Amino acid sequence: MAICSSPSSSSSSSSSTSSFGSSNTAKAWIIHGIVAGVAIAAAVGARAYMTRFSKFRSRVVGIIPARFASSRFEGKPLVQILGKPMIQRTWERAKLAATLDHVVVATDDEKIADCCRQFGADVIMTSESCRNGTERCNEALQKLGKKYDIVVNIQGDEPLIEPEIIDGVVKALQAAPDAVFSTAVTSLKPEDAHDPNRVKCVVDNRGYAIYFSRGLIPFNKSGKVNQLFPYLLHLGIQSYDAKFLNIYPNLRPTPLQLEEDLEQLKVLENGYKMKVIKVHHEAHGVDTPEDVGKIESLMRERNLS
Repeated sequence: MAICSSPSSSSSSSSSTSSFGSSNTAKAWIIHGIVAGVAIAAAVGARAYMTRFSKFRSRVVGIIPARFASSRFEGKPLVQILGKPMIQRTWERAKLAATLDHVVVATDDEKIADCCRQFGADVIMTSESCRNGTERCNEALQKLGKKYDIVVNIQGDEPLIEPEIIDGVVKALQAAPDAVFSTAVTSLKPEDAHDPNRVKCVVDNRGYAIYFSRGLIPFNKSGKVNQLFPYLLHLGIQSYDAKFLNIYPNLRPTPLQLEEDLEQLKVLENGYKMKVIKVHHEAHGVDTPEDVGKIESLMRERNLS
């Protein structure tokens, strides 16, 4: 026998179904709203993060510390290299770096200052009491009167400095928020292994500095240079977080720093992190008068005027 639903039963069922559908629809819209809200929040957060990251340590100044009274080569910044003072050649190369907003020379010597002004460089006079290039950079930064996030210490005795290396150390520091210092290394030539003027470096697996030394590091049990080991030579260029640079002069000298006479070691001994990049450029610094002839010969070979 057929069973027919009563009108009231049918109405009740329809009402229930309608209510269930409305409930599902409401839940769907709620879920949709939550998902959309999360997506919007994520997009806004990502945009804010990227905006913050793009501005992180974005203002960069290059400072070339130069002093006349060098123990190994007095008056070195003013030595002529193919007709131009070495400090001018370094300044001209530094000006080619894309990441630098400004380039200045920091010196305590009027002869160097006058020379730099003649070829168009901005000069900051610093005190004779600066113990190293880092302290001279800090004093110059304070006297500049403009806020910068990164300071690049460009050695004045690097007349062939590659602009790409300057850009490299800047970008390395921008990409490493946990580091306050960055620098560059290259491959060490076996003949320079025991030269104390060629500073060696060892780094960890993440590219942070472990140690610097004037001696050969690592040093194996045989006491000989391992021709197959990729020893690293430290290049003079360094960049600092500007806030850390203000702290650096107040850090007390450390035993390793004093023993090796390497300012980078004070950074490491005090527990700060230093990012290191490997570049494929040879070092062409001028440490002694004999190096001038080598630089000039190299420049002639490369047709550099």
